[in-house]
Amino acid sequence: MSTAPISREDAAAGFRGAFGGAPDLVARAPGRVNLIGEHTDYNDGLVLPAAVSLATFAAGRRLPAPVLRLASREFPGVVEVPLAARRPRGDWTDYVTGTARAMAARGLAVAGAELWFASEIPPGAGLSSSAALEIAAGLGLLRLAGDARPLPALSWDLILAGQAGEREWVGANCGFMDQASAVLARAGAALLLDCRSRETEYIPLPAEAVLAVCHTGVRHELATSAYNQRRRECEAAVAGLAAHLPGLRSLRDVNPEMLERYGGEIDPVVARRARHVVTENARVPAACAALRTGDWPRLRAVFAASHASLRDDYEVSCPELDAMVEAAAAAPGFLAGRMTGGGFGGCTVNLVAADLAPAFAAAVTADYQARMHRRARVFLLATAGSATIEP
Repeated sequence: MSTAPISREDAAAGFRGAFGGAPDLVARAPGRVNLIGEHTDYNDGLVLPAAVSLATFAAGRRLPAPVLRLASREFPGVVEVPLAARRPRGDWTDYVTGTARAMAARGLAVAGAELWFASEIPPGAGLSSSAALEIAAGLGLLRLAGDARPLPALSWDLILAGQAGEREWVGANCGFMDQASAVLARAGAALLLDCRSRETEYIPLPAEAVLAVCHTGVRHELATSAYNQRRRECEAAVAGLAAHLPGLRSLRDVNPEMLERYGGEIDPVVARRARHVVTENARVPAACAALRTGDWPRLRAVFAASHASLRDDYEVSCPELDAMVEAAAAAPGFLAGRMTGGGFGGCTVNLVAADLAPAFAAAVTADYQARMHRRARVFLLATAGSATIEP
């Protein structure tokens, strides 16, 4: 897996190598890092992701037959899958086929195609390589089938198709934050997304800070991790609390006072999971307020509380993530940081003073190596805009 920058020309050349001839188009979809609001999306909560300057590219050409011919820089060979395939293959192509099937189920135009993919996003790092793959494929397939609507007009169809494909074809019972980040993002800002109402607001990120994403070297797999178990635990919390709070639909409707009063009536593990979600929902607007005013001490405290909650109440951190958070907090230029993504490995997200970012990266790499005897990778990233068809 290479994170070297990919150009439209690189994608077109890869397509020619796999299929011969030129592609009809090249689609690009960004990865994302979630600043705060972790494991709240599938609980109808608030999230604050930002798209980043690492992306997945899909070079595509329409076919007359109802099949997908799929190839990737990251995997050998060409895989041919009927659009009407009845079962997943159990490999990377399921993200593409699942999205295509979900698009068709939503009444969107889907045609047969040859698609070649390449990604700058390290897999399993919590930077949403899967959603970037789904959105690049979905946008490319829509355009190849003749859907010329501007992205805002088809955004939620595309977002929900990507989510449905991952849930129904891959088996990861995810929310739609990752897909929404790739479709709705704006450069220079984080996306405040209400996962119940779908309302959005853009929170500008201070120009004096850059995003530093620190990869632990531990890869996570949402579909095979405890991610689905955490979802079931949240559902169990809602069911238990609903006995005392009639009409309760999700943990979004629970406030700290309710949990304090009735949390003792449900399983203690389930109550801890609920406590993370309830307190994390409150931390999202607090982080937005701190970003708007440049209140770095306040933001640092909010991020630290989020990490502690993910570690202790939601139990999705790991020793490597904890060590990376500690290494970052001691590094030059550190402003705020915590683990990000589904957990069980992957990355931390940090806001770092731009003029000290190289020193921060060097210090974190050395400190983490000393602590964990593992090599860290530090990505200094700009924010990015939404998915595009590359000109």
